[in-house]
Amino acid sequence: MAQQKLKRDLHNRHVQLIAIGGTIGTGLFLGSGKAIQLAGPSIIFAYLIVGIACFFVMRALGELLLSNAGYQSFTDFAEDYIGPWAGYVTGWTYWFCWIMTAMADVIAVGVYVRYWFNIPQWVPAIVCLIILLGLNLLTVKLFGELEFWFALIKVITILALILIGVILLIVGFHTDSGTVSVKNIWKYGGLFPHGISGFFLSFQMVVFAFVGVELVGVSAAETSNPQKNIPSAINKIPLRILFFYVGAIIILLCINPWTQLNAANSPFVKTFSLVGIPIAAGIINFVVLTSAASACNSGLFSTSRILYNLSSHDQGPATFSKLNKNHVPSNALFVSALVLSFGALLSKLIPEQAFSIVTTISAICFIWVWGIILICHLRYAKSRPDLRKKSKFKAPLTPFINYVVLALFAFILIIMLFADETREALLMTPIWFILLFVLYFFKKKKEKTIRIPA
Repeated sequence: MAQQKLKRDLHNRHVQLIAIGGTIGTGLFLGSGKAIQLAGPSIIFAYLIVGIACFFVMRALGELLLSNAGYQSFTDFAEDYIGPWAGYVTGWTYWFCWIMTAMADVIAVGVYVRYWFNIPQWVPAIVCLIILLGLNLLTVKLFGELEFWFALIKVITILALILIGVILLIVGFHTDSGTVSVKNIWKYGGLFPHGISGFFLSFQMVVFAFVGVELVGVSAAETSNPQKNIPSAINKIPLRILFFYVGAIIILLCINPWTQLNAANSPFVKTFSLVGIPIAAGIINFVVLTSAASACNSGLFSTSRILYNLSSHDQGPATFSKLNKNHVPSNALFVSALVLSFGALLSKLIPEQAFSIVTTISAICFIWVWGIILICHLRYAKSRPDLRKKSKFKAPLTPFINYVVLALFAFILIIMLFADETREALLMTPIWFILLFVLYFFKKKKEKTIRIPA
């Protein structure tokens, strides 16, 4: 029987907003408070450095995906350029990345809803998951529409923050924390108040803020006119990083002395409250609620497509590659949703440690995925120079920049060993990779046994 194909029903506006949604999430709205406390104003440079690195990863990803019309995800070229084990390990690791991330966000939905309604937090978490599952089962276009509007809410919020901040700077507005001024960025201890160590320790949370940037690549198999839409989305990433991350953080620090931002709360809530908007907390609570729902939506989409891809390559149960009448991998969606609901229960049992552990493990696993993309691109450039010469979307500064970004990722992993909050999770993560290699070994052994004639 012929392999069932995913439907190319994501249009340019969907791809553009998926790209934006992938680069704006809980890591910015909530995690930036913790990152600012670690690094102070130097967090601006941390976002800039990791953001630039992610852009080069995306350019490598884009060139690889467009080099072969048969590539549906990075697991395909990982298998081609490194080996079947790389496709297997990277595919399942990416699934694990998004499961871990979405687990935290589905619980966050319950926490945010409790701001308005005094109900057990697991109730809205499960309701949100069921609604998103139902919508994702219908059509991929509906996923695109959901992400379009979720991302639009994030964009409007940050645009409002930046616009208000610029106006306050121009008029020299006074808040309870003092005068809004660019000087507030370096006024309280300089740009590196905690020294270079605080700057480096913030990189883990900054990496987590950018997870999902590669979601454009996962959606490639369901994107109409990928030759046009994928390069367009990727090329706009630097501008979005400068504007939505660096720009937003600069405005936050101009309005708030960084010393007054609480690592446990969203700096966006604090900022809107300072400028005298009485319903600020409610507005931002709604924004972070939609941001968490968006992350859950992205998690369901990406994990189901990865399971579909793994199954299509005989690296997962065959049932995951079956599509429903809407050309959606329904079985893969159900499995991902089931695991997410179980994770919601676990996150509820360890609420104090869950966020830190999940974000660290997620960041480590995403670094693996991004690293594999760069290594595959290096091998592609070396082994297929004729094909690369014809590329209409050639990644710049290859191979030099690939090695630089890989070195940066290795450096970030080393840094995690020196922080109490990240060390434990870093040392736990290899268990996942050991398990995958063991499972792959037994899988290959079973295949060899089956091929041996009786």
